Amino acid sequence: MKVLFDANTPAPLAPCLRGHQVTRAEELGWKGLDNGALLDAAEGAGFDVLLTCDQNVRYQQNLTGRRLAIVILSTNHWPSLRPVAARIATAIDFAQLGQVVRVEIAAI
Repeated sequence: MKVLFDANTPAPLAPCLRGHQVTRAEELGWKGLDNGALLDAAEGAGFDVLLTCDQNVRYQQNLTGRRLAIVILSTNHWPSLRPVAARIATAIDFAQLGQVVRVEIAAI
């Protein structure tokens, strides 16, 4: 799967997502895009999943008819994410196009 990391998603998580092609929004010059423009750009570029820590994306955007899955992490705190990286990878593995999945992570 092609996975796009939103600007607020910790880059050290990328190597934990083996088998996926991970690109960070800033690598594409998309760091300053608002959520709607980012979703449009991601779909246009053929991404399958947007991985974000933005808790508001599901409330700020009409996600009906989207052609990518959105996986929302409850925190962007890397020390909290590291021990559950496999669970995050599994959420991405099973995310379906058009689906919004929230992954709750306990803070350390």
